[in-house]
Amino acid sequence: METALAYALAVVLALSVGFGGAWWLLERRRRERERSDAEEAARESRRILERAGEEAEGLRKEAVLKGKEEAFQLREEWEKEEARRREELERAERRLSERSDSLDLKFDRLKERDLAQEQRAEELRAREEAVEEKDRELEGLVRQAREKLESLASLTARQAKDRLVEEITDEARAEAANTLREIKEEAQRRANREAKTIISQAIQRMAADETSQSTVSVVQLPSDDMKGRIIGREGRNIRAFEQLTGIDVIIDDTPEAVVLSGFDPVRREVARLAMEKLVEDGRIHPGRIEEIVQKSEGEVEEGMIEAAEQALYDLGIHDVHPEIVKVLGRLQFRTSYGQNQLIHSKEVARLAGNMALEMGLDVQLAKRAGLLHDVGKGMTHEHEGTHVELGYRLCQEHGEPDVVLNAIRAHHDEEPHRYPETFLVTAADAISGSRPGARREMFETYVKRLERLESIAQEFSGVERCFAVQAGREVRVMVEPDRISDEEMAQISEKVARRFEEELQYPGQIKVVVIRETRAIDFAR
Repeated sequence: METALAYALAVVLALSVGFGGAWWLLERRRRERERSDAEEAARESRRILERAGEEAEGLRKEAVLKGKEEAFQLREEWEKEEARRREELERAERRLSERSDSLDLKFDRLKERDLAQEQRAEELRAREEAVEEKDRELEGLVRQAREKLESLASLTARQAKDRLVEEITDEARAEAANTLREIKEEAQRRANREAKTIISQAIQRMAADETSQSTVSVVQLPSDDMKGRIIGREGRNIRAFEQLTGIDVIIDDTPEAVVLSGFDPVRREVARLAMEKLVEDGRIHPGRIEEIVQKSEGEVEEGMIEAAEQALYDLGIHDVHPEIVKVLGRLQFRTSYGQNQLIHSKEVARLAGNMALEMGLDVQLAKRAGLLHDVGKGMTHEHEGTHVELGYRLCQEHGEPDVVLNAIRAHHDEEPHRYPETFLVTAADAISGSRPGARREMFETYVKRLERLESIAQEFSGVERCFAVQAGREVRVMVEPDRISDEEMAQISEKVARRFEEELQYPGQIKVVVIRETRAIDFAR
């Protein structure tokens, strides 16, 4: 029993010793491994510190080099700037030196001039004294001569002076009137030559078609049977057409044709398009008529805008407000004495532009003013007022230049011309309106205008008779030679011309010719 116990204790003791030794060995190995790991980490730290030191040293050297380069560049720039400033200072010093020399030279010259002036002043004083002495002598002689003349002529000095002044005044007036007339005629001849040259060159560069407008349009029909369909049952189709378009439809014995009559050219054009479409379509009834008329109105409106845009493109004019373009397009269907107003405006623009080019003025501005000078005529059927005021307000609202606004009013003398281009627009307007075939005038109006020209000229004192010739382009005024002198003829011609300008409206210009004729008649028997 005891033996077994001792044996068990020995076994337990042996196991304890074995376990203790094993634990000690394991703990020793663990500590050695930790120590080796710590040594390895320390070595790695040293290596990292060494690399960081090397990199820091490289960056420091690089920064030092870069700083040296920048300092070198700054030094070079400073040296260049210093050299430039030194050169500027040297040039300034040279200029100051030259200016100082120049001032010294001028000062010397001024001294010489002062000396010369002093000498001249002394000479003048001496001459003045001599002249005063001679004046005193002359006064005495004149006094003696006057006394002798008064005794011989039985006139006082005052009376003789008045008579002499009167004769000299009359003679001076006559010479001044003749000189003034000669200067005016010469200036007029030169101005006429220059103006004719410029206008002829401008007209030669423009080729314009002559236009003729009427109040009716004719629509061709495929057959006379179509007339009955246009009239419709109990006339309902033709009544609907006339009510929608505002144009009278005339169906008479003219074969295969109907006539559209109306004074509004836009409505007449809408009616013509609508009638042609209805005839081509063949379906003619009130509903279809209303639909076609609406489409035709839109097409006519688009056509007017396209015509205005084409005119602007042809003339090279840009940046025109759409509202102005819309109103300008309506001039395609507006006429004045038979002349199409859109074509007239384009003619005026081209003529004004050509004359501006010859005179060295603003060509584009002259064209713009010429094209828009009558734009108000596209609004007269819708608004109250003259086409001048309507066009002026329209262009003013949409920011047109002052030259355009002045041209609109000045071409009808509602305000003075303030720009050279507006004179050209007025001249171009007269040329376009007065060229042969451009406009036609009623016979009654034509006769009244001639009678008015003659009556105005006849109102002046000293006018014996007058005649309007060359279709009213020239008025010849015969004056009484006993009452009117040659000097007064120029005054009468000018006054008659101004009265024509104030009281009459006419295309182009009117030439006033005053004729003074003296005849001596005798008979040989």
